[in-house]
Amino acid sequence: MTDDNHNIMFGNGDERPSNRSANPHIQDVIAVGRRQVIAGGAALGALAFLGGMPAIAAAAAPKGNAPAFQRRSRLPFGAVGVTRADAITVPDGYTVDVFIPWGTPICGSYPAYLEDASNSAEDQAQQTGMHHDGMHFFPMDARFKGRKSDHGLLALNHEYVDSALLHPNGPSVQDGKRTKAEEVRKEINAHGVSVVEIKRNARGDWAVLPSARNRRITGATPMRIEGPARGHELMHTRYSPSGTTTRGTLNNCSNGYTPWGTYLTCEENWAGYFASRDAELPRHLERYGVGTAGRYGWETVPGDEFQRFDATTIGEDARSDYRNEPNTFGWIVEIDPFDPDSTPVKRTALGRFAHEGLVFAPAKAGWPVVCYSGDDSQNEYIYKYISRDRYRPLRDDSRLLDEGTLYVARFNPDGTGDWLALDFEDASFQQACLTAGVQFRDQGEVLINTRLAADIVGATKMDRPEWGAVHPDTGEVYFTLTNNSARQEANAANPRSPNPYGHIVRWREDGRNNIGTTFRWDLYLLAGPESDSRDPRGRSLDQDNVLASPDGLWFDDEGRLWIQTDMSGSQLSAGPFGNNQMLVSDPKTGQTKRFLVGPTGAEITGITSTPDFRTVFVNVQHPGEGSTPTQYTSVWPDGPRRRPRSATVIIRRKDGGRVL
Repeated sequence: MTDDNHNIMFGNGDERPSNRSANPHIQDVIAVGRRQVIAGGAALGALAFLGGMPAIAAAAAPKGNAPAFQRRSRLPFGAVGVTRADAITVPDGYTVDVFIPWGTPICGSYPAYLEDASNSAEDQAQQTGMHHDGMHFFPMDARFKGRKSDHGLLALNHEYVDSALLHPNGPSVQDGKRTKAEEVRKEINAHGVSVVEIKRNARGDWAVLPSARNRRITGATPMRIEGPARGHELMHTRYSPSGTTTRGTLNNCSNGYTPWGTYLTCEENWAGYFASRDAELPRHLERYGVGTAGRYGWETVPGDEFQRFDATTIGEDARSDYRNEPNTFGWIVEIDPFDPDSTPVKRTALGRFAHEGLVFAPAKAGWPVVCYSGDDSQNEYIYKYISRDRYRPLRDDSRLLDEGTLYVARFNPDGTGDWLALDFEDASFQQACLTAGVQFRDQGEVLINTRLAADIVGATKMDRPEWGAVHPDTGEVYFTLTNNSARQEANAANPRSPNPYGHIVRWREDGRNNIGTTFRWDLYLLAGPESDSRDPRGRSLDQDNVLASPDGLWFDDEGRLWIQTDMSGSQLSAGPFGNNQMLVSDPKTGQTKRFLVGPTGAEITGITSTPDFRTVFVNVQHPGEGSTPTQYTSVWPDGPRRRPRSATVIIRRKDGGRVL
């Protein structure tokens, strides 16, 4: 929905493209190196640069004389066919149960969900939020052995809201302004994170427990700021003159979890929530796409709780207005799921951008921790963080996320890559700033302007880097590049102009335990229709695995890669792909099969499992996207004449065994 007077969008609101640097694009890199691409033949080699990951390519095709157990498929299920049914479709032998849909009471007075959406803002702050996304299951013994599979905490993100469905009659707007503060307050409360204590009974059924650990973290929850940007003058606001606290977390897409048992929620397309009417925007707003009107128009409502979304300069200094409020967003937020009284912390050493998620390399005692994050916007970058200090198991090591070095990736045409330090004290970074004619006063300012710093050092523009996943055994890193409608030139490795279908890139670090600053990379999968795609074996995708717009990624404990899609528009309504889906791919063989197809209009996103792998949790976001208060394009999960609701689904085998 769009208000013609004020351009208020009530939708998911992808970020405005804002990278105007002359840095090379990943497709330019591929084009330069395409003569080194193996044109066909060996398994996994068809998309790999020469010299890139030879061990994986060699291991991909089992030898003819290999033992029978090595030749046996690790994907022992029948592939689900393409469908546009308004339902969840899984292979024979599996069950699907809907769990904690939007509006489920989880804390406080446990207010019931009302089918006409007339729940109050206060109710919403005690119910699961809207549009479930990334999540993680924490066993109740997570900080010890981490093996308990029938009892734990489920932490999940709520990315954005559909105002048309959140309120009985949609949002109230007049002359380009929101007219009901209660509606806006409810929208803010429908964002954020839910933490729920859940338990599995002897029959395998899961239920939410009425626990003191259950918690809602919303767009208004007080948060602490730590790391190099804490207290920086660019973080000063009327709410926090010291620049050490802020309110809320927004547009929480993918997630992460730490080796010490805390949850990480990642602020993605946060810039669209803010507005500024300043004639000239400072670089820390302009480079992130802050516009003249907020996505939901929250800034048009009187009152400090809403005026913070107006970043216009109106006071004598930053302590008297909210010109710096957007600088307190775009971070990774750490939450202790086991302590409902803990204050969430924004970890600024990890950089400020549209974080899709944060994924850790396997943590090793006595070594620094390493983690990766993608900036989900057209032509943005992939980042890596290495802590200064070393990981010590069985202790709270959150400080490791406050002191370390943030790097950005440069992908070279020969299949190598470099991690470029965004470090104020680094001589190479200082020289790059000098060459570009850009100045920073300290590391805090570098991180508040992470995108600009990455521009300066010459990072490689990517096609919307989204979820990442690290192989649990090999440490290889996989990232989805969902799509990029802005790309102009085709090439042999990605022969589309623009790139509507996306692909998956992977790399192997040269340094031990992922701490090196160089890597070797290739393409794992090229999404698209059968006529325009490549699977990990170098073959065209087929009816068992055709897909577009790969998004979510997750490795199970046996090293199978689960791939989720986020198609929209014409890809959903026509063509060969059907509804959004989830597939499983085996990097050892390249075999890839479709495991699940979601309901109409929904994105399939977020996945986690119990340690025994007998339960897999998957999130179904925005079924019926584009619905109005009176016309629903989906009625999942509640049935005819019911508003569509995002929800978690629980997948199990009918025989009670491991899911795979």
